[in-house]
Amino acid sequence: MKEKKLQSYVSQKIAIPVGSLILALLLWLFVVSEKEYNLVLDLPIEARNLSALMAHKEEVPSYASIKIRGTGRNLFKSILLKNYAGFKLVLDLEGISEEYEFNLNDYFEKYPRKVVLPLNYNLSFVEVIYPNRIKISLDEYQVKKVPIISNLHILPSPGFMLVGDIKFEPEMIEVAGPKEEIALINHVQTLEDTINNISIPFNGKIKVVSSQRLIEYKPTHVQISLDIQQISEKIIADIPVIINNVPKKIRVFPSPQTVSLTVIGGVQRIASIDPEEIKVYINFNNWSSQTQFYEPKVNLPSGLLNWKDISPKSLEIAVAREIR
Repeated sequence: MKEKKLQSYVSQKIAIPVGSLILALLLWLFVVSEKEYNLVLDLPIEARNLSALMAHKEEVPSYASIKIRGTGRNLFKSILLKNYAGFKLVLDLEGISEEYEFNLNDYFEKYPRKVVLPLNYNLSFVEVIYPNRIKISLDEYQVKKVPIISNLHILPSPGFMLVGDIKFEPEMIEVAGPKEEIALINHVQTLEDTINNISIPFNGKIKVVSSQRLIEYKPTHVQISLDIQQISEKIIADIPVIINNVPKKIRVFPSPQTVSLTVIGGVQRIASIDPEEIKVYINFNNWSSQTQFYEPKVNLPSGLLNWKDISPKSLEIAVAREIR
């Protein structure tokens, strides 16, 4: 009990001088607030009236440090509320075709209304501290559409797979900005991300990487669709055998003319596959009169993982010259 009373007494003893100090500080601020002082503030720069046919080649600084003058009270209020009261510096770009350099102090002396200080603050502009100059570089405004490259890592659940490519909606992104920069852009990329343990078709939204501040990207997000299917197997018969690189006036006959094999892929994809989608071929450049049997190569369409058990494993080739 005595300990609690002691703590309370100590707290009161500390609180009284702290409270007195705060009160004294507030009174001091009130007294000095009617005097005038200089203050350096960072104000946002707003570049206006850019022609719709032009675009910035270089970034315009976002802020400039300026010196203003006013009473202590108004300066204190400016520090607290500058982000909400509309303080800014305006650069008028009307009539600029390619390049122009603003000497900020000369410019704002000639156009004082371009320094926007709320009237009810009773502040006056003194000078720009930094930067002293701002160079404006412009180029022709250009727009074009470019494809999207995925940075997504798709990891389906065991026994499942992604069938086909990732689909984007829209398929192309519109990029706009200075002609010189737009010419260098051939594609855009999505943010890098990983989608784990999915066993059903997936739909979602992903952000496009905005690699340059001077370039506009429309839209900034795209829809993605993933066709996730269970992995299965199916025997495909009557796949025609193709002989590539056959010279003119030569006729070639594979024996047999069709093969069968087992494909591995998404269950819905292999259910609808056509034998002619699978390319089984022999390169005639490898033909020799001394060789009787040839092992064919296999190219699978998208949506299939692999193949196995081709039958027959090797084929004969009969060669004949055309007779006129």
